[in-house]
Amino acid sequence: VREALAGCRVIWLETAWDEAWARIEGNGGRPLATDMRRFTELHEERHPIYESLADVIVPATRSRQMREVVDALAGLPRGDTQMLWATSASSDYPVYIGSGLVTEHSFWPSTVGGRRVLVTDYHAGRLYGERLEPYLGEVRIMPGEQSKTIAHAEIVWTEMVRHGATRADVVVGLGGGVVGDLAGFCAATYQRGMRIVQVPTTLVAQVDSAIGGKTGVDLPEAKNYVGAFHQPSAVIADPVTLHTLPAAEVAAGYAEVVKTGLIAGGALWDRLRAGAPPTDPAVIAACAHVKVRIVSQDERDLGLRQTLNLGHTVAHAIETATGYARYRHGEAVGLGLLAELRLSGADELRAQVREMLVAAGLPVALEGTDVDAVIYATGRDKKRISAGPVPFVLCAGPGRPSAGSSVEPADLRAAVQELTRP
Repeated sequence: VREALAGCRVIWLETAWDEAWARIEGNGGRPLATDMRRFTELHEERHPIYESLADVIVPATRSRQMREVVDALAGLPRGDTQMLWATSASSDYPVYIGSGLVTEHSFWPSTVGGRRVLVTDYHAGRLYGERLEPYLGEVRIMPGEQSKTIAHAEIVWTEMVRHGATRADVVVGLGGGVVGDLAGFCAATYQRGMRIVQVPTTLVAQVDSAIGGKTGVDLPEAKNYVGAFHQPSAVIADPVTLHTLPAAEVAAGYAEVVKTGLIAGGALWDRLRAGAPPTDPAVIAACAHVKVRIVSQDERDLGLRQTLNLGHTVAHAIETATGYARYRHGEAVGLGLLAELRLSGADELRAQVREMLVAAGLPVALEGTDVDAVIYATGRDKKRISAGPVPFVLCAGPGRPSAGSSVEPADLRAAVQELTRP
């Protein structure tokens, strides 16, 4: 099959198992579709095969938009590049994943016109800024979570005014999660909204934060407390940009990869347990595909999308309690996963995850941090929607996350306290 498809651009119209079953149930001409349980097993078995063969993945519900999909392919280099068609209630857009897209081909989607305003940090801008020229103007910030503030948003807005940017122009968010969140927030709010193309250059951003339209800044009191949902016009992820990252930064991204594997289960989790490198383009694409599928069903984070916060309630509390200075986001996520798997009662799975984090060089002990401050910070988590307790995302096993779970205060304290012990 692979030989027959070589040289062709393969488009997979992805269909959920229940939708596929509804279409063919009772069709006597399909011998493999006579038993629903066997059909779902077959669908699950074949899913990773289709995913690996496809150059383009489009939800079957968007098949009438194929003209837009084809237009988005214009100028896209052939080879190992994959395009995911991301959908949401507010907009659809392409997610491009391919080695050399930025670093070699300077790829820019032909469907995104207008003048470009670059928002980046000094590291990513120095390495890759010239690849996406020309720009109307540039804004560069210091790397790190300390730059994700209202004060830095004001700097970006002011520079955009100085360069004469209008809402007909497009922001280019080149960098990691901090740059993407800040640039997206500024795009969402400048002149009441302009377009953004996210160009993630860190593992955290490529597998998670650049996709799905969450943007925002931190407050001293809590992480990501001010922001907006603002879907990008496109995402361009070039795994080659990960080669210039420090090992600790790649490891931090690995925690998000593990989180995604826990949520997805199945082939992705098996691949990670077998030691697949997180910077493998196929792993990045698989993680991005999980995020795209979930956001397509719940853009506004009201239900299913909350499962993507697995590990993040405790992680965000750790970041807040330490002033966003002690731990990288991914490092905090790793610690958060350990705490929330303990709360899930998934002790064997927790041990597996701990082993994976240790192998990646990630911290598995919470050092120099006040447990009370962490617990207090969990109470400010933005998932809280009433005077009641903060809902947690728990995970009974790979592919079995659940959102909106209540946790006893004593259990939360014990789980966080356990992190302080080596």
